[in-house]
Amino acid sequence: MKIERLSQDKIRIFLTFDDLMERGIQKEDMWREIPKVHELFSDMMDQAYTELGFDATGPLAVEVFALPAQGMVVIVTRGKVHSEHKNEEDEEPEEIYELEVTLEQSDIISYAFRDFDHVVDAAKMLHAMGLTEGRLFSYKDQWVLQIEPEETDDRKYHALIAVLSEFGDASSVTKAVLEEYGKTIIPENAVAALCAYFNR
Repeated sequence: MKIERLSQDKIRIFLTFDDLMERGIQKEDMWREIPKVHELFSDMMDQAYTELGFDATGPLAVEVFALPAQGMVVIVTRGKVHSEHKNEEDEEPEEIYELEVTLEQSDIISYAFRDFDHVVDAAKMLHAMGLTEGRLFSYKDQWVLQIEPEETDDRKYHALIAVLSEFGDASSVTKAVLEEYGKTIIPENAVAALCAYFNR
């Protein structure tokens, strides 16, 4: 489980499928109201407080994105707490999260590269496989290539993941975060464009 602060009132949590399996949670369970998911959310909020000092009291908006071959991204945004509910006595308030949950499944494959040459090398191999699409972003001193695969058979899909894994690392950053906090380098057909620009 990796936790990152996006702003004062917003954090992003990346859960791998191993994180879910350790707790006996299937991917589909994230869409259901079950105790194991509530327990997972409590663990995430405890870790967010320990690591980042993120206080999760009050209303929270929770967005869950399922990513193929990588895991899940959970974005938690803290709403404003109204001070009229302050307790006169020193009683511990009950730990209740007011949740507004949005669940989305994304087919976008997202990989981050530390070295630009690795992006070019990966693009050349993908181009040789007949792939031309993709978007390239610059984000936190890395290059992030995102590809929305069309309907492809399993073998081609796994070959695509294998090539990307050889040169980069699976990234939990969503398209929305990249567009807001990163810089768009090539907005479309990034694989074809990289091969055209760097044909050596």
